[in-house]
Amino acid sequence: MEKIVSLCKRRGFIFQSSEIYGGLSACWDYGPIGVELKRNVKEAWWRSMVKERDDIVGIDASILMHRSVWKASGHEEGFADPLRECKECHQRWRADHLEGEGCPDCGGELTEPKMFNLMFKTFAGPIEGENAIVYMRPETAQGIFVNFANVMETTRKKPPFGIAQIGKAFRNEITTGNFIFRCREFEQMEMEFFVKPGTEDKWFEYWLDQRFNWYLNLGIKKENLRLREHAKEELAHYAKACSDVEYLFPIGWSEIEGIASRGDFDLVQHSKHSGKDLSYFDTDTKEKYMPCVIEPSSGVDRNALAFLIDAYDEEPDKDEIRTVLHFHPDIAPVKVAILPLSRKENLSRMSKDVYSTVRKNFNAQYDDTQSIGRRYRRQDEIGTPLSVTVDFESLEDNAVTIRDRDTMKQIRVPVPVLVDTLNKKLAGEPMEVLPPGGKHWLGFEGK
Repeated sequence: MEKIVSLCKRRGFIFQSSEIYGGLSACWDYGPIGVELKRNVKEAWWRSMVKERDDIVGIDASILMHRSVWKASGHEEGFADPLRECKECHQRWRADHLEGEGCPDCGGELTEPKMFNLMFKTFAGPIEGENAIVYMRPETAQGIFVNFANVMETTRKKPPFGIAQIGKAFRNEITTGNFIFRCREFEQMEMEFFVKPGTEDKWFEYWLDQRFNWYLNLGIKKENLRLREHAKEELAHYAKACSDVEYLFPIGWSEIEGIASRGDFDLVQHSKHSGKDLSYFDTDTKEKYMPCVIEPSSGVDRNALAFLIDAYDEEPDKDEIRTVLHFHPDIAPVKVAILPLSRKENLSRMSKDVYSTVRKNFNAQYDDTQSIGRRYRRQDEIGTPLSVTVDFESLEDNAVTIRDRDTMKQIRVPVPVLVDTLNKKLAGEPMEVLPPGGKHWLGFEGK
């Protein structure tokens, strides 16, 4: 984990929030490379959940919601962790995190466990009082449930169908740590899939399979991924079943996504507390029912960390170690790097023309600082799948060399077919070897 944290700071993935003021615990800022990684994770999720399906639509609900939402959902009363405090130094810990530890360091006595609500409380409007209390949402799901009728009416969807959302959530965690694994401000990717009662078991198994394979398809190694079924005592009181997708982090197996069969609890609660009927009426069968819900809920930050760790590798290369991130192309923050061999004006001009063409099609980076070997290493460390070198021969033959991050194999291609070739290589077409001292052209017959 220390190597990952160091790389993230060095290469612009993730910085400590408010670092120049000493930092703010459990809050993190995504740098120029990290923000692209995070966007790619979200876009890959949205593409698979919404764009490639016709039975799921998206929303973006407000972070601040009516206080009654959290009363109805049970969060105001029950969203809490057991807390113990040292009577001497007043440090606080989650009670269930203290087992087997020699805490606290000051030798003081701990209080008995008491429940600590994890929701951040604030006030809406100029007057602070009981009637002005609002909460920073601890999950995005409730914004979906309270909009269930709105979405169903405006999209004319009927069960089975889903509503997806990506957004910020906030939890005043007692115990934080392990880099971006547990934060007080984080981002969720959640989808609520509404089904007819009696079909929820089938759909639960369907979504277990879909979500597990999503990670595999984006390059997570199968040996580092598992499904863990919750024991009965772990289940929420309303849940029929729940399984976690767990990743083998340096801290051990830990959750990156939960898939839960929530029953009809949420819609029933909001119907009761709001007085609005949130049931579904099937005009074909004349049947009225409260849909059951299957919920895949994933953390963007934990996903990003899992992709980072799984991609990280150290490979011997001659007399040194090559650090490389083997990101799947869909996840890689930068897809293509343009690397001119020299800063001489004529080569620089051509290189910038190539860069201008490439960047219209891919998230690309232009780098002309230090030796070509150093620049390859920089791109390897941020996980760029392909690097394009523009050399002096390019001025004569209007061709460039493409280098593959993983195999370090190279091919030479004419500039007019560069974008098409990059597309094919990023889609998985294997690289062909450039013969030593020779030219391997793609796109021109007989060259």
